[in-house]
Amino acid sequence: MRILFFSVVILVLTSCGSARVNYDYDDQTDFTSYATYNYFGDMETGLSKLDEKRLMDAMDATLGEKGFMFAEEPDMFINIKSSVFREQTGGSNVGVGLGGGNGGIGGGVSIGIPVGGPKMTRELKIDFVDSNKDMLIWQAVSESPFREGDTPQEKSEKLQAVVDKIFSKYPPE
Repeated sequence: MRILFFSVVILVLTSCGSARVNYDYDDQTDFTSYATYNYFGDMETGLSKLDEKRLMDAMDATLGEKGFMFAEEPDMFINIKSSVFREQTGGSNVGVGLGGGNGGIGGGVSIGIPVGGPKMTRELKIDFVDSNKDMLIWQAVSESPFREGDTPQEKSEKLQAVVDKIFSKYPPE
């Protein structure tokens, strides 16, 4: 029983820190016809220049492993957009209540106090656009925990983990 409890705790703790990714793609596209890529020149990623370089390095390595080559005149262009937002952790409230009654008459006051602070989440959207048709062919949107105080090494590792998760389903089957 103890092993089961600790297994569940570890599962919950590890699942909270991972990225969630949603995919969409044009189901009429033959993804085997794409072999080269480049990034849009006028891309505004929403990332710092250092994080942008870390992300693009991670993407270049991952796409290289999948057999893609960087090219000046590519088969597809990549666009990246990122944003960070704060969200209040849901469901963690402490209730404080007062109540009273006399002679069959009652009343009460209750206040919910949120426990824990807001958590920061980074949304990362990656679009693949066919360079000849100028048409969106594949998109991934990920949400992952974000901390401003991470070291450069931690940032690189987290961005690589997000890129690995994003490209685990590319090309679509």
